Amino acid sequence: MKNLFWSVCLVAGLAFPAINTIAAEAAPETKKACIKTTDPKTGKEVEKCRTVKIHEKHEGTKVPEKAPKK
Repeated sequence: MKNLFWSVCLVAGLAFPAINTIAAEAAPETKKACIKTTDPKTGKEVEKCRTVKIHEKHEGTKVPEKAPKK
């Protein structure tokens, strides 16, 4: 029974790092979006930046419209 447990631990330990590297490659792309605003206290222009994920647009079939009720 102990041999079975340790063999399962060994196989799981070898399998999960391979899965984690696949998931890391599928991480979404990001881009930096900046907006220039004026600071209300000082009146100077300040640039506020954020990191935004870029999502893929998938093409698919259109949803059929429902028939009008009679």
